[in-house]
Amino acid sequence: MTVYRSRNTLHGPLTPARIAALSLPTTWRGYRTDDVDALLHRLVYELGERSRQLAEVRAENRRIKNALRRWQSAEAARRLGY
Repeated sequence: MTVYRSRNTLHGPLTPARIAALSLPTTWRGYRTDDVDALLHRLVYELGERSRQLAEVRAENRRIKNALRRWQSAEAARRLGY
C-alpha cells in the first residue's frame, strides 16, 4: 500500500492559529479563494470551539476526581473512627 505525502501538508497537530496562518497556493483553475477562505475561517472557529470544550471537560473531570478522592478519604476515616 502506498501513502501519498504532499510537501505542502501540515505536520503536527492542527491548531486554530496554524489554520488561520495557512496560505494555500492559488492556480488559475483552482477553487474560488473566497470559498477557501470562508472554509478556513469556519475550521478555525470550530477547532477553537472544540479545544475550548475539551479544556472545560478536562477541568470538570479533575474537579470530580478530586471531590471523589476527598469523599473516599473522609469515608475511610469515618469507618475507621478517625
